[in-house]
Amino acid sequence: MSEGPQDAKAAAPQARTATGHAETAGEHVDERQLGPQEEYGTQGAPFERRSPFYLGFFGALGALLAYFLWSAIMGIGSTLILIVVSLFLAAGLNPSVEALERRGLRRSWAVTAVITAFLAAVALFVVAIVPVITDQVTAITKSAPEWLEQLQKNRQIQKLDDEYDIISKIQDYVANGDFVSGIFGGVLGVGLKILGALFNAFIILVLTLYFLSSLEKTKQAFYRLAPASRRSRVALLGDQIIRNVGGYVSGAFIVALCAGISTLVFLFIVGLGQYAVALAFVVALLDVIPMIGATLGAVVVTAIATATDIKTGIFCAIFFLIYQQVENYLIYPRVMSKSVDLPGAVIVIAALIGAGLLGVVGALLAIPTAAAIMLILREVVVRRQDAR
Repeated sequence: MSEGPQDAKAAAPQARTATGHAETAGEHVDERQLGPQEEYGTQGAPFERRSPFYLGFFGALGALLAYFLWSAIMGIGSTLILIVVSLFLAAGLNPSVEALERRGLRRSWAVTAVITAFLAAVALFVVAIVPVITDQVTAITKSAPEWLEQLQKNRQIQKLDDEYDIISKIQDYVANGDFVSGIFGGVLGVGLKILGALFNAFIILVLTLYFLSSLEKTKQAFYRLAPASRRSRVALLGDQIIRNVGGYVSGAFIVALCAGISTLVFLFIVGLGQYAVALAFVVALLDVIPMIGATLGAVVVTAIATATDIKTGIFCAIFFLIYQQVENYLIYPRVMSKSVDLPGAVIVIAALIGAGLLGVVGALLAIPTAAAIMLILREVVVRRQDAR
């Protein structure tokens, strides 16, 4: 008769005991007859994941990993800024490529045409405009001491100068070149800053052209990271965000161009033609900065015009006061209506946060970023809440 289950269970300890006696006695035991638990011991209970040691160890390990990643990101922060700026510029040039595609041109040829036009514009600016700006900036620097002397005729300024000797200090500071040296850290610092700016401009130019030529492939690569069930919706939202960014970049360029051309024409009319190109370029460049850019440009031009002639300064103040109202209520809404549809409070808050995080670059990128966040909130979060 065969043994029952109870007899087998009772025989198992005896077999293990016999095995142990056999090994003690020096007899050979076949290891294949032993199970894994008998060979290495019985497996214990799993480690308690709620224990303080477990939580503390892996929590500290995660914190160290996060700190390492944050340090790495901060170390390449300047490179990341160049990449982000290049992406925004590529998105700004993409509407021109799409416009050529709608006219029947292949994307490769459309990208080539836009890149050629962009490089031609940059080369024309460097060859034709930069020497004029350099000459006019030099003329402004040479005339600055004379303008400071004229300020001494003002009674209030003369009182301040008698007490604190302000005018003479500023005059010596500008005339001796300490102004430039103080900003850039001496002659060597000036050279290094110029080389650094040219290198960054070259990197941005190369990355912009690369991102523009491979924008479609880059988008598709990012879209494939989304689940297949949501990929089409992610692609639609992503394309809309890119269109918003491109519309904002091109719109900001148009607004700044209008400001620069208007300032150039006005300065020639009021008799400041010797400084018109340089000052108009400063106004156009500063006008790209949200909120405060146009005001800073107006202050710079008005101050220089006032130093040359009081009446010209008054005319400049009136002109910029009127032009900023036209730009804020007529030009900017018409240009930006299709790309950035944000409340005024959101624009101000986004610009302040961006400027606080990344300075001028952050202020430039804040508004399209806020528009993208608002689009995601409206199309994803709000719709999900409405469906409940």
